[in-house]
Amino acid sequence: MASRVIPRRDLNGGLKINALGKVALLPATASSPSVNVLITGISSGLGEGLAHAALKAGAHVWGISRRPPDKSFSVYGGRLRFLSTDLSDASTGSAALEKWVADVDEWDQVWLNAGLLPPIADLRDTSVGVMRAAFEVNVFANHWLLCGLERVARIHQVVAISSGASVSGHRGWNAYGASKAALNMWVKSFAAEMPAVHFTALAPGLVDTEMQDYLTALAADERYPTVERLKAAKGTEQMPDGLEAGRRLWQIAPQLVERVASGSYVDVRKFSDER
Repeated sequence: MASRVIPRRDLNGGLKINALGKVALLPATASSPSVNVLITGISSGLGEGLAHAALKAGAHVWGISRRPPDKSFSVYGGRLRFLSTDLSDASTGSAALEKWVADVDEWDQVWLNAGLLPPIADLRDTSVGVMRAAFEVNVFANHWLLCGLERVARIHQVVAISSGASVSGHRGWNAYGASKAALNMWVKSFAAEMPAVHFTALAPGLVDTEMQDYLTALAADERYPTVERLKAAKGTEQMPDGLEAGRRLWQIAPQLVERVASGSYVDVRKFSDER
């Protein structure tokens, strides 16, 4: 049976905050209120996998990306709502978002998954424009989106997709690593401001996505050994596809609330090993 995060408003009817002072978890039932989930970047990869997992669990999903989702989502009927927008454009995106979610007053989960990987290169060879583009999608888009949601609705759990590059400092990951490190602190800061919301910056591990297709096509370069390690992992059990990775993340989301302090950075590989 799927689990859902029970909103704090539901904890008054005999349910309790657990011993760690965190939101309790209960299994979803046919009589439970509908679960509302927002996911960015659903057209492919991890976001697509998350959306399928949420919909299969019976959730109502609001999905955002530039490209529309494929026809495989048609089996879920009206439980998927889609907004096509460019998250790097705050002016048009925020206006579209406001209209799109006007009838939603509560979010059980918000998955900030959309991301941008700049070309692998040394930082000194990376232009300000490339840096700015990475931060627009990996940090600033999450900011205006979450602020827009929070102004009009209650939110219970936010999972921002981070990366091991946010803490490793490996050569070549330039603006990507820097922007994901900023995302980690953004999550930590919001957690301090909004104690009723559980925040996690979650590194999903290796996932076989379009980003990996780009990395695999790069010529070998001894300056960037991590890229070669990723190439070697492609097609192995170490690197599941987006559908499988999304399913796994969906399953552990309630455990993040139970086991991890709000605002934490979590690498799913270490989290899974500790289970």
